Amino acid sequence: MGKGDRALPFDDRGLSYGDGLFETILVRDGRPVLWNEHLARLEEGCRRLGLTMPSQATLASLLPQASPQAALSVLKVVLTRGSGGRGYRPPRPSICRLRFRLTPFTPDEARWRQGVRIRHCVLRLGIQPRLAGIKHLNRLENVLARDEWDDESIAEGVLCDSDGRLVEATSMNLFWLRHGRLETPRLERCGVAGTLRQALLTRLPIREVEVGPEVLKEVEALWLGNSVQGAWPVVALVNSDGTPGMTWTLNAAHRSLQDHAHRLLGYPLVHELRSLD
Repeated sequence: MGKGDRALPFDDRGLSYGDGLFETILVRDGRPVLWNEHLARLEEGCRRLGLTMPSQATLASLLPQASPQAALSVLKVVLTRGSGGRGYRPPRPSICRLRFRLTPFTPDEARWRQGVRIRHCVLRLGIQPRLAGIKHLNRLENVLARDEWDDESIAEGVLCDSDGRLVEATSMNLFWLRHGRLETPRLERCGVAGTLRQALLTRLPIREVEVGPEVLKEVEALWLGNSVQGAWPVVALVNSDGTPGMTWTLNAAHRSLQDHAHRLLGYPLVHELRSLD
């Protein structure tokens, strides 16, 4: 292991309880993409959990230490509360631990071009507003949801909360066009507020809504997106039992939001993708 990803001690609270945060950052030619959005979410997570936010200088220093081996990489940063405390009771003060790893990355361009098939998940997310939006280390709900299918043709799963409201996919945010308006689920009760989602919200007229999955029958276009994979247009949404559900034909509306997302991430736009076929 490198200096940044050395092993955590057995009594680390992130390992024992998921007591910590993480960020997964796209790095292009040694420069982090959507860096300000990642810093803002990490800072908010530290405020919610009562952790000490690493200095910007410390976080910026991770990039040259990681020594990228590829033009495109993913930097994963993990911040735990460290060791100490008694049982669940956290130590006062906490001495946080910071770990990181940089891994070469190649996005799946076929999913940009052709769109993806996704499915409804049986699992329902628990409602906990205090943790909503932040990227904490306890992701067991997402693990269980992703374990619901092995079909390689299914790219992602759609999650609702315990009240039946749409929230997100297992590792991406949801966006759709309904009656000519862009919408995304409100994430004040649960779910992860992605950095690509945040960047798009500040640049496009996207409404945050609280709705159930039945509204997807009304949408003209549906996407999944995050700051590493970019934006995937959805061409089919199957039911949790594998039976056919809804389908969409790729259209200009799909490509419009995709281009906005890819400009933010430095990925090819639609016409550039076509030229690569």
